Amino acid sequence: MSYLVATDGSTESDEAVRYAARQAVAFYETLEIVHVLTPESELVDGTIVLPGEEAAVESGEAVLDTARSIAAEAVGDESIDIETQLLTGRPATALTEYADENPVEAIYVGHRGLTEEREQVVGSVAKSVVDKADVPVTVIR
Repeated sequence: MSYLVATDGSTESDEAVRYAARQAVAFYETLEIVHVLTPESELVDGTIVLPGEEAAVESGEAVLDTARSIAAEAVGDESIDIETQLLTGRPATALTEYADENPVEAIYVGHRGLTEEREQVVGSVAKSVVDKADVPVTVIR
């Protein structure tokens, strides 16, 4: 089993990574850090094209490398097994589908705490994960 933590490189997701890393060490679990790529697609001559795909992947890998360092720093000298994964799609759906298809025991996500008006317009990944997940979800603010 493993603990899944999502990161987008924000301060809030960094806090979620720190918290999840300490939980993973305390309960001898693997920490899986994921970043969801949501590239803008275009339809060109009937083919879906993802402009900037290489740059998006490089950026996503950099976010995961930073999160790996944050997790390792959070647990100090403790031993922790960390895996990283790039996912694609809508963040909440990608996270919960990944959790359904893999032996994930819990999900950890950061939450920015947007204003109520802003959340109604753009939604909240954290709230959507809570609604869709079949495993416990911890929201870090």
